[in-house]
Amino acid sequence: MHSHGESENATPGSAPVHPVDQVLPAPRLAILGLQHVFIMYAGAVAVPFIVGSALKLDLHTIALLVNADLLVAGIATIIQAVGVSHVLGVRLPVVAGATFTVVSPMITIAARHGLPTVYGAMLVSGVFGLLIAKPFAKMIKFFPPLVAGTVIMIIGLSLIGPGAGMIAGHDTSAAGYGKLSHIALGFGVIALIVLFSRLLRGLLGQLAPLLALALGTLASIPLHLFDLSGVRSAGWFGIASPFHFGAPRFDAAAIVSMCIVLLVTYTESTADMLAVAEMTGKELTDADIARGLATDGLSAVLGGCMNSFPDTAYAENVGLVQMTGVRSRWVVAVAGCFLLVMGLVPKVGALIAAVPEPVVGGAALVMFAMVTAVGVQTLRKVEFNGNHNLLIVAVSLGVGLLPAVATDPYGNEVFFQHFPAWAQTVFGSPITLTVILAFTLNLLFNHLRLPAFGSPAASPAAATETDPVLPVADSSASCAQQVMVPSHTFFWESPHPGVSAARGGWRGHGRSADAVQQPGELDVETGTFLPPGAQNSDQVSARPVHRE
Repeated sequence: MHSHGESENATPGSAPVHPVDQVLPAPRLAILGLQHVFIMYAGAVAVPFIVGSALKLDLHTIALLVNADLLVAGIATIIQAVGVSHVLGVRLPVVAGATFTVVSPMITIAARHGLPTVYGAMLVSGVFGLLIAKPFAKMIKFFPPLVAGTVIMIIGLSLIGPGAGMIAGHDTSAAGYGKLSHIALGFGVIALIVLFSRLLRGLLGQLAPLLALALGTLASIPLHLFDLSGVRSAGWFGIASPFHFGAPRFDAAAIVSMCIVLLVTYTESTADMLAVAEMTGKELTDADIARGLATDGLSAVLGGCMNSFPDTAYAENVGLVQMTGVRSRWVVAVAGCFLLVMGLVPKVGALIAAVPEPVVGGAALVMFAMVTAVGVQTLRKVEFNGNHNLLIVAVSLGVGLLPAVATDPYGNEVFFQHFPAWAQTVFGSPITLTVILAFTLNLLFNHLRLPAFGSPAASPAAATETDPVLPVADSSASCAQQVMVPSHTFFWESPHPGVSAARGGWRGHGRSADAVQQPGELDVETGTFLPPGAQNSDQVSARPVHRE
């Protein structure tokens, strides 16, 4: 959906500029970049708050973790958007932020060995990530729309729970959980986003989430939810020195745990980058993926030095790209600059942090659901007739959602709580679990040749190796398509990319046409098959095709 998206501009005589590479006017860059910051800020600062609170750090130290987190996130976001030579940056509108996957391992390692061991393990995992980024990216060919669409769906679905927690509260057993005023704020922001998106055009339409956040914040003032005391107490400049907690220490078990975290992060980032490429119409190569993953690895190295956390692509910002249609990576680069400033100027960060969580949660919920919708859109390219693809999606989503829905009153995953620590790190992430399942099941059903048992169901006679392929001159379909006749199945192809094969009937012209079985005619004189609507064999040309 790019109803409010920017158009491709180019000077006369020059090649058109892809919307991803388009540089918008400075005022629009600034306000659209700020919108990205508001959408991701709550998630970004939640990680240091959770880790700091669990380790019983004082408020001053937690504030240092927040500043360091924003600083590293800003650097990683700028690199992802702008790129550094042929080494770093996917060059897509991808916003980086601290990954939640690191929370549990960090708390466990710090409780046993202290924070210097945590950051020593993070340093090593970052180097490990830089080394394996390119080999890991080679797996992109095993992420067809079947796998990619399923994983993109789980990214959005798994975040609905945290979105609900932001609105209603994170402790379901607390007396104040689900206050009417909090839910009203969250739903009010959702309603405003819908209203503004429907009524506003141009820049105002693109700023629908930000406008809704602003009005939601104003509405929270009479409810005493907008507290500026933290802004007054925050300093104008502050950053923790490198290795604030002491020289890094290295423990083998801690290093293995953090390397697993990085692999999980790579899986999440790959899915998010595929989603952004899908919605922006930008072709994504394995080299692009490798540069994006290497940036995540670099964030772990920086995090180990600067008392921060590994970063991953943020799904809520992926949803924002889809909703607004603003595809320029330079908007995200500006968002990275804002994050950088916030990491260096605590007072600015404290001002944005003062926005009530139910207000941010309402906007975030829409963004999470947008990611799910992109997954559905991707799965539209998949053929589900005559194969096991529907089973692959069902099993992957069903099992993958277990860690997201089986939680304790605080939202922590408990389904795999009796598994070993390394297994909890891997299987406790709905995204990673879904990737493993979709990836493996796709190989099992669609790539590995295994013996089949039992009697096959009756089916029409298959085309032989020499049966003709019938390209339709005006067809917009991209892959092999077929027409059913009483005794044979005929196929034809078209050069246009992006549409999956139609099985069992003539699909017609175009991506959205419904599959309808219609008989055709066999031109005996020429030996070619005429699809519905073709008047003579001059409209088609035959060539061999493999048996389906």
